[in-house]
Amino acid sequence: LHPIVLDSRGRLLDGRARLAACEQAGIEPVFETYEGGIPAVYVLSVNLHRRHLSKGQVAMITVKARSESEQGDCSESEQSGRSDSEQTARALGGQVGIAVAFLGRASTVFQHAPDLVDAVINGTMGLDEAYAVARENKERANGAEAQLARLRKQNPELADRVVEGTLTLAGAWAEHTERLEEDKRQRRVATRLLEDLVPPLAQTRGTQAFNRYDPSYATDTPITKEVIAHAMAALTEMAQVWQERDLP
Repeated sequence: LHPIVLDSRGRLLDGRARLAACEQAGIEPVFETYEGGIPAVYVLSVNLHRRHLSKGQVAMITVKARSESEQGDCSESEQSGRSDSEQTARALGGQVGIAVAFLGRASTVFQHAPDLVDAVINGTMGLDEAYAVARENKERANGAEAQLARLRKQNPELADRVVEGTLTLAGAWAEHTERLEEDKRQRRVATRLLEDLVPPLAQTRGTQAFNRYDPSYATDTPITKEVIAHAMAALTEMAQVWQERDLP
């Protein structure tokens, strides 16, 4: 009464149970090839009319089948220039009366709460309930994506570690904050050091301090020609940095 239907590639579209029955009974099955539009539309239209399903179940089955169709026929989709996703949604919406809103909610569940897809299809969870969970997951994911994008701008190295899975997003932000605080500390120390050293040195210019220097009175590190050379190099480096940073 109902031949087993295959697609153009020989994949089973309809009649899985009939095929199994033929194999068990040793009967040669009768096949026919589906030559219509999108195979997913045919599969759903046939099976949905045989079962009493809620609109939420129908929408969830539709989205799941659409995904499978996209995976199997991606090359044909590229050639046609039109996605199976769009075609399937329109076709099924017209054939089985699925509102676009139901398809949208089911798609959100499929993307952001995939573990609930079968529960919706089996009727153990309503589409609205699963959609609420999926929306929460989506909001958390979007929040995490935004945080990761901000982290990548401020510290690409830590962002890469998060993507690689060697560091959690929270851990990355904690380490980033710790690095910023350490950088502030080092800036404060360096600033105070230079303030203690450079201005007093500048004040000795044109005085008799250099002529009056007496190594016998040195308390810590005696000033030698080598120390003076290092000090001159340090001041040269300092002047270059000030110029690069456009400091007064």
